[in-house]
Amino acid sequence: MQMHAAIQGARVWFEDTGGSGAPVVFLHAGSGSSLLWKHQLSAFATAGFRAIAYDRRGHGRTVAEAGAAPSAADELRALLDHLGVSRAHVVGTAAGGIAAFDFALSFPERTGSVVVANSHGGVQDDDYLALQRRLRPAPFDALPGELRELGPCYRAADPGGVSEWKALEHESIPGGVMPKVATRTRITFDALAGITAPVFLITGDADPYIPPPVLNVFLARLPRARSSVIPACGHSAYWEQPDLFNRTVLDFLQTYP
Repeated sequence: MQMHAAIQGARVWFEDTGGSGAPVVFLHAGSGSSLLWKHQLSAFATAGFRAIAYDRRGHGRTVAEAGAAPSAADELRALLDHLGVSRAHVVGTAAGGIAAFDFALSFPERTGSVVVANSHGGVQDDDYLALQRRLRPAPFDALPGELRELGPCYRAADPGGVSEWKALEHESIPGGVMPKVATRTRITFDALAGITAPVFLITGDADPYIPPPVLNVFLARLPRARSSVIPACGHSAYWEQPDLFNRTVLDFLQTYP
């Protein structure tokens, strides 16, 4: 099923594979929309899950009225209410990982588990923000999207996939500017340590946003979290290594009802 839902001053576009399996909501990157989950939705539905993806405001086919917008957590909660889903696993990549953390912190009773891939997570601790600035100094943001978002191994091996990603990126951001994720909560390591749902962190071995040593920063402060590093992969594991990404996430999700 693909359609719009009237949610808090917007017509939010979503795709829902349906079925009786546990719901899994996919939260796209700032550079993307639900279109970029093309390698995940059918794979997770085949594995027995109800797979849901949607376009946040400012992305894809969602159309929003002018004015104040709800937080990422509130928008997701409203969509789940619309779909009659009381509790869901959330899988967020990049900026979608910020939305995933925001939802888990804001509505723990509705969060089955949290998967955050290739994301700095929106953490606001001063020392962590300084680390992120060291990793990506000012010239970094001026690079073309495919250089920031796709790893060198993928760009060398699959020029067709790079072209497709660029086309979908262009289609996903109608205004040409990536909207920032508005959060309901202030995300800090202390706050994240209080998440009671299972947490799984993923990164690529060549991700400039969260290289493996930064993943270790999360793991040191979130001792109950599990993690995985995807080889030969940059910032978009879901796209660069979809089969391995899907298998890694499914192995995690199938541990939990």
